[in-house]
Amino acid sequence: MCFQLLICNLWMRTLSGIQFENNCEIGVFSKLTNAYCLVAIGGSENFYSAFEAELADAIPVVKTSIGGTRIIGRLCVGNKNGLLLPHTTTDQELQHLRNCLPDQVVVQRIDERLSALGNCIACNDHVALTHPDLDKETEEFIADVLGVEVFRQTIAGNILVGSYCAFSNRGGLVHPHTSVEDLDELSTLLQVPLVAGTVNRGSEVIAAGMTVNDWTAFCGSDTTATELSVIESVFKLREGQPTAIVEDMRKSLIDSYV
Repeated sequence: MCFQLLICNLWMRTLSGIQFENNCEIGVFSKLTNAYCLVAIGGSENFYSAFEAELADAIPVVKTSIGGTRIIGRLCVGNKNGLLLPHTTTDQELQHLRNCLPDQVVVQRIDERLSALGNCIACNDHVALTHPDLDKETEEFIADVLGVEVFRQTIAGNILVGSYCAFSNRGGLVHPHTSVEDLDELSTLLQVPLVAGTVNRGSEVIAAGMTVNDWTAFCGSDTTATELSVIESVFKLREGQPTAIVEDMRKSLIDSYV
């Protein structure tokens, strides 16, 4: 099925679809946080426009490549505090992102052999889960740049924690085979409710099929109504007030400079 985008948006409560190179794994081509959104360069203009239409009033939507590729969602990891990029990131790409992202966002290129950072790390604004074999120096960068507590973890036995879960500051979705015990442990670490589930009509690779922040979730078009309902519920998309969330973030940023 062609790449399309379904948007679970709590302002508009709309679902819309666009084409992008016959692939519904939108989390491969985008990275969404509470402070910015990255979208792969060179793809369908409709793909970029869908993000811009939903987000532009709140946060910047930036077109970019990483290491000359468009699989940006799998190569980087970030939150409202920072953005970590792999060593394959070019100087031009690094400068572009530093120029385009908000001043308070620290953009850092790191020398980690596991260069698909988005596959190896999952985070919100407070906690990060990481691949068990990440370098110690990388763990320190994650803590310092992203401003989070770091826990080396697996998800349902998978070491690519960044691929098999997605979580915000309000909730999270994890691999469908995650045990009840592991769900409880992860939920305690993250301090958010978690649900085991799927996207894109049964896909276990959660982060490839969706991207989410505290008020909006974007899901691949193969995602079923049932999957969307679970996502909407666990991420509390009906409850959020994006204007208030953004205003609180702005106030906290202003306070940090005072």
